[in-house]
Amino acid sequence: MSDSAKVIDQSSPSIARVYDYLLGGKDNYEVDRAVGDHFKQNLPGSVAIATTNRQALTRAVREMAEAGLTQFLDFGSGLPTADNVHQVAQRINPDARVVYIDNDPIVLAHGRALLATNDNTTVVQADVRDSAGIRADEVVNRLIDFDKPVALIFSAILHHLNDDEDPRAVVEYWTDQIPVGSSVFITHFRSGHNTETVAAEAKLQSTFGRGRWRTDDEIADLFGDLQLQEPGVIAAALWRQDEPGGDGKPQLVSPARTLSVWEELIVAAIADKR
Repeated sequence: MSDSAKVIDQSSPSIARVYDYLLGGKDNYEVDRAVGDHFKQNLPGSVAIATTNRQALTRAVREMAEAGLTQFLDFGSGLPTADNVHQVAQRINPDARVVYIDNDPIVLAHGRALLATNDNTTVVQADVRDSAGIRADEVVNRLIDFDKPVALIFSAILHHLNDDEDPRAVVEYWTDQIPVGSSVFITHFRSGHNTETVAAEAKLQSTFGRGRWRTDDEIADLFGDLQLQEPGVIAAALWRQDEPGGDGKPQLVSPARTLSVWEELIVAAIADKR
């Protein structure tokens, strides 16, 4: 890729950088903070949504790594933050391999700096919609053996694909590339049919020209023929929430509790290829 293709555009907001700002990061510009501040001021649960999503991702990676998965493809990975996928996975298995995919050049720059000494992890600049291009990428194929089980991660990315971009086909493409024993993790904005959902969707559409809230059934449909793990598609705040077990060790359970309207607006699920 030419250097010109990697130029960071500071005049237009970036989804990755706005998300970084909401998580308290510093890798963002004034234009990103303006969008983030709109969400903070007018949709005050936005920070909770971003944080809840990140926590669910951490739990998912830990669970998949503990289940024996050693290869991870993270689509729309965003900027590095605390407990990144490779850090969580490699705490469990130091040989775990991770490829981050994002179309934002700042993610590439920061990711490569972070991973300069980690031979089992890399960042590839690509668009999640270019499945065939990612699959053919030399760097991806150097780290990921598609003849062995792979963990596919679509964390807070598929809701940035509009219906005409067919997010189900994106997931289906990749599930066709991986063998039995693989798993797919998805988090996604859930349609609440309320003023909060309408306002948030309108802001994303007006800013980025994309952003689609979906129902639980529509989100479950993204998994296609994969086998959903219990408890299925539920609020990310509840999904595999850590609770003390009888032996004092964390147990992955889904406790019943009352959620805020904001916590209801992002869901999580894992499905397996069997």
